[in-house]
Amino acid sequence: MKLVACGLAFGYAGEPIGWDVDLALEDGEVLCLLGPNGSGKTTLFKTLLGLLKAQGGEITLDGVPLAHWSRWQLAQVMAYVPQAAAGYFPFTVLETGLMGRTARLGLFAIPSHRDRLAAEAALTALGINNLQNHIFTRLSGGQRQLTLIARALAQEPRILVMDEPTASLDFGNQIRVLDHIRALARRNIGIVLATHDPDHALTCADRVALLRQGRLIGYGPPADAITSASLWALYGVAVDVVTLPGSQRKICAPGLSAIPPVSRLTGVTR
Repeated sequence: MKLVACGLAFGYAGEPIGWDVDLALEDGEVLCLLGPNGSGKTTLFKTLLGLLKAQGGEITLDGVPLAHWSRWQLAQVMAYVPQAAAGYFPFTVLETGLMGRTARLGLFAIPSHRDRLAAEAALTALGINNLQNHIFTRLSGGQRQLTLIARALAQEPRILVMDEPTASLDFGNQIRVLDHIRALARRNIGIVLATHDPDHALTCADRVALLRQGRLIGYGPPADAITSASLWALYGVAVDVVTLPGSQRKICAPGLSAIPPVSRLTGVTR
């Protein structure tokens, strides 16, 4: 399933946020969205999901305008993974996963044995089936994030939209989530995700979009889109993008010498 945005303008009534955005997502592809706080990433995601009406341009799914899809149809092909939250009610991990089956249940229907199997399969795919009877609110941040991904997978979507899936996770859980993202792409699921870490984009993305003040300032394969110049334009800080010795892999190294001394920022003498 192909998701395409052409000349997309997005925002809220009387409050435009972004303009002239062109994006495309294919089956099994990971598209990573990079941008500073306030650049419009979340609003763009809501528009791609059909939660906000596009203010200009067009979004299509398999060539059909998004406006022609019903909410029920969209819920069967697109799933959303928010940032991990603490939660308020003592649902188990399995019950949380079962919530993803709502998109495939009729009005007033209750989950069937098949729905339970689908939720368990999603937990197993992410390696957390052993947690199915644990209370969601008592899990670690990484376990909560994996549970939310499992809930989305239980929908059996073709496209996953993930809002900063590694936010607030420790280093180990960040790597685990990125590894799962690549595994999901190998299952032919298209994934669009936001992150604040360009190294994550270099690790797992097939294409990268750079969003600044609601406009794309870069778009393409990670090695082409993520450069010292583009990161300076995006974040206003000096970053060296270097290739690891004996490898074709690139990483980002902050140019700390270009950051003003603490004394200039706070008046504190070093």
